[in-house]
Amino acid sequence: MTTRPSTHIALAELEDVFTFIYSRVGNRRDAEDLTLQVALKALPCLRQGGAAGAIRGSLLTTARLALSEFWSARLDVTQDDQLDDPDHWGPPETVAPEDSDEVLQRMLSGLSANHRRVMELRFVDGRSLREVAAEMNSSVRAVKVMQLCALRAAAKLSLADRRRSTCNDHKSGDTAFT
Repeated sequence: MTTRPSTHIALAELEDVFTFIYSRVGNRRDAEDLTLQVALKALPCLRQGGAAGAIRGSLLTTARLALSEFWSARLDVTQDDQLDDPDHWGPPETVAPEDSDEVLQRMLSGLSANHRRVMELRFVDGRSLREVAAEMNSSVRAVKVMQLCALRAAAKLSLADRRRSTCNDHKSGDTAFT
């Protein structure tokens, strides 16, 4: 049995690297350029006779680095700026802590009884899927499906709520573009 050279394995994996990059960049031209950069950086560094998994991991690590450099340049943010500014360390706070209970109750009230019950047991009470299934006299698989449906319904409600508040802001003249 002969092993394929590392470069052949890497070239076969570049289509997956392109797909990975495209899903994060959103346009073909940039994804192709970044995939080329990954190939140019990673191919000379590959160890001959390396395992396919190790080669794939090396390509994905190089792709993540290329994406990081791409977005830093696109957003004009240096790595030092990110380290110096603690606001870049995590997601922005979108709901004030004192308003979170009100937002949660409004969202739960818009759901059907089953969806509301699943969301309350899973996320408010912090119960496991198995515990929720026992509480609702259902299977774990059915609870997973109900949870997914409930999350989707909650996302739709949240989106509709944000659209309403944005429309109200525009109607009242409270915009930054006036």
